[in-house]
Amino acid sequence: MDILDKLQGKAEQAEKFFVENEVTKVGFEANVLKSVEVEETRGVALRVMVEGRLGFAASSDMSAEERLIANALDSARYGDALPLRFPGPQPGVPVTTCDEQITGLSIERLVEMGQEMIDLVRRADPDAHVNVNLERGQRRAEVRNTAGAQAVVVQSPLEIMLSVERVRGDDVLILYDFFSTTVWDDDYLQVARQVARKLELARELTTIRSGTMPVLFSPMGSTVLGLPLMLGLDGKNVYRRISPMAGKVGQKLFDAKLTVVDDPTLDGRPGSAPYDDEGVPRRRNVLIENGVVGGFLYDLKTAAQAGVESTGSASRGLFSPPEPSPSNLILASGETGLADILTDIQESLLVDTPLGLGQGNVVSGAFANTLGLAYKIEGGEIVGRVKDVSIAGNIYEVLGDIAAVSRESEWVYGGLKLPYILLPALNVTSK
Repeated sequence: MDILDKLQGKAEQAEKFFVENEVTKVGFEANVLKSVEVEETRGVALRVMVEGRLGFAASSDMSAEERLIANALDSARYGDALPLRFPGPQPGVPVTTCDEQITGLSIERLVEMGQEMIDLVRRADPDAHVNVNLERGQRRAEVRNTAGAQAVVVQSPLEIMLSVERVRGDDVLILYDFFSTTVWDDDYLQVARQVARKLELARELTTIRSGTMPVLFSPMGSTVLGLPLMLGLDGKNVYRRISPMAGKVGQKLFDAKLTVVDDPTLDGRPGSAPYDDEGVPRRRNVLIENGVVGGFLYDLKTAAQAGVESTGSASRGLFSPPEPSPSNLILASGETGLADILTDIQESLLVDTPLGLGQGNVVSGAFANTLGLAYKIEGGEIVGRVKDVSIAGNIYEVLGDIAAVSRESEWVYGGLKLPYILLPALNVTSK
């Protein structure tokens, strides 16, 4: 008997989430192959509604159905009381999330790819100690519920994390970059080329003054601004009234150059899928348009609490209940090329890699970050790397006036597509 059938008469509603994941990992450390691993995980999570309260339990023991049911029913006694309704059957969005060229990658090929990246980076700097982690996987998730929904998502993620450490006397430089896709990309070496380019730009050291000045954020550097935005657009934070955007739908809080979209319908992106992790069809959500707040990201629970509909934004692990989460969060590109932005800059800081991302009261919009990698721009040119520099501000202030947004943009950490963003004035502290 199916686990949902066993819950008839015991729960008003029930949902089964099944996930199985196979991952092959290849790791290089300091230019040398260090590890090869293959991991397989599978398990079941169960949610139930009993007398209007939500219960949750999960297990990786596929033979422990009775205990799983008992744990879920017991947890409902202490669960949140809310008017949650599991969705019925609905068609998902058509999107490509799996590629046999990725699932068929052998360990030998992954090793070759890693070595290619190391060789490319070390041609730019023979002193570089390069670490590469490659992960090739196949994930299958299925959601079924007593309302009749049945949603299956199969993905083939390929993730590459590349980091470099270069030590020259008391100067320690650490760089990193990330590549991710679910559809084979012949240009997988782009991550190594980007790191090699950063090494070249970082050869010369220079200094920069402390004070208020224009600051240009690279796509990776723009995560300093993107993280507070993500938290502010999270439906859970909005419902709890800790997001400064709560109650501000339809209001212009930012510069008209800022548009933010969450789009899970893009082929080949790690956050894309026909359904979210609750079986709700994914959809493109415009969150900020020309500086105006348009809406937030909700899963079923936060939507029920807020009295709105789910935006198809639920994400979960096996042992954690669903929560609203961005899929592919995109800050829209602008109309100005990067070269033209640089040309007009007399003195500025280029922020590339922040350290301690997420420290402080980020939900409020505040950021204060020491920078792992930053450059000085002078007379329209990048003239060298600066050390021991930090920035601080609040996105609800600084994003109200954006000098320029570049046409160029890049995927960062797999799920963020960010442009270069020039702020006309930001506080910079240099030791």
